[in-house]
Amino acid sequence: MTIDYNKLKVRIHLENLKHNYRVFKRLCDRVIPVIKSDAYGHGLAEVCRAFDSEDVDTFGVGFVHEAVKLRQSGCDKRILALLGPVDDHDVQALWKHDILTAISHMDQLRTVADAAGKNGPLNVALKFDTGMRRLGFRPEDLPAVIAILKDSNLTPVMASSHLASADVPDHKTNVEGQAALFQGVLDGLKDAGFEVEANLANSAGSLAHELCRMDSLRLGIAMYGGNPFHGTRWEELGRELKPAMDVSAPVLQVHTLKKGEGISYGWTYTAERDSVVAIIGAGYADCYSRSLSNTGYMTIKGQRVPIRGRVCMQMTAVDVTELMGEEMGVVPGDEAFLLGGPGSEAVTPEELAGWWNTITYEVFCLLGMNQREYI
Repeated sequence: MTIDYNKLKVRIHLENLKHNYRVFKRLCDRVIPVIKSDAYGHGLAEVCRAFDSEDVDTFGVGFVHEAVKLRQSGCDKRILALLGPVDDHDVQALWKHDILTAISHMDQLRTVADAAGKNGPLNVALKFDTGMRRLGFRPEDLPAVIAILKDSNLTPVMASSHLASADVPDHKTNVEGQAALFQGVLDGLKDAGFEVEANLANSAGSLAHELCRMDSLRLGIAMYGGNPFHGTRWEELGRELKPAMDVSAPVLQVHTLKKGEGISYGWTYTAERDSVVAIIGAGYADCYSRSLSNTGYMTIKGQRVPIRGRVCMQMTAVDVTELMGEEMGVVPGDEAFLLGGPGSEAVTPEELAGWWNTITYEVFCLLGMNQREYI
């Protein structure tokens, strides 16, 4: 459900999404935009349609019912459900809506194979666990997987695995180890007569690990402008990426705060000087975290203003003293940017995530639950 009880504006810059996609197209001919979880808060159908002018032939989503939703929105491309079928409704949807699903374990494989005996042939993707230890067949399961496939109406057309720490420069050896295990799986499938599209690289793996690029790339956080190497010695690899989300909220009131006065619940901030504060119409009910209390910045008129006191349900105070000169000033109705915005001092996704003590994925997914507009 889109949050509709506030005045936040989430602006999605579609050209930035396409720019980031093109960065990865230079690395591999086939790039699969991952638009699961409502496109990381950017809008499932809207992001899909943004790529009508590009050469995208496959989109990745999470659950099968999200794939169905995407298909029903008008998407005619191949849709990959990365999390696979969970129940019989999901299984039947694979045929009804032409969904390519990942198969991750033996029970799932047998269930879908049984359904294929009744519904007819089906292309599937096979997911292998080479170190992430979440979903996927282990490499040693391959002989049993092949045996079921050869006795079924299923045709594997893709094989995938997921890198656990490609975004950690010191884990290069671990990445290479996962790639070697996955290559062994691919060799086994080929020996069994199955030709599959191999994908292993996520955003970080695509940027930094050439051996992981294989036949296609799964483009997640980097498509939305998050640099997977932020704060590491490989940060420069993501220098071309452009954030696609801006978030703003209105100034509700502007007033003075005298030296020694506290503000917001608990008076966790006491003014160290005579100040001017602006009350912004955004808080934790709007998915702007309470952990940002007394931490971090917003921007107003292109300049950073620090958060003062606790973030409330729908209000946050910022210090605008430095903006109250003769040439500027802040008044109710002005726009405060929680993320992005104009000017060189715009808050980056990585900065906001750092102040929030989280990652850019969560910032996008949560703030993207507010009302969006596309530009």
